[in-house]
Amino acid sequence: MEALLAKPGVGFFGMLLIGLIAGYVAEKATASDHGLFTNLLVGIAGSFVGGKLAELLSLQIYGFLGQLVVAIAGAVLLLFIWQKVVKGER
Repeated sequence: MEALLAKPGVGFFGMLLIGLIAGYVAEKATASDHGLFTNLLVGIAGSFVGGKLAELLSLQIYGFLGQLVVAIAGAVLLLFIWQKVVKGER
């Protein structure tokens, strides 16, 4: 079951830590205001989005730091799109 919930080479708890950090950084970068659990969810979703984008661009991402950078990029992208959809363009 752990293999289904974790990114390869990071592990389940590493994925949670990456999700928390990525969600927090994305929250600050997009001037959002979320709680800890929402940051975790945004960070984990951002990790998958960023991973797919890296895959489409044929980028090889390795290790904790690489996964963190990709997760932050994906989380910022998700929050940016969310803000545009929910609040409308400014």
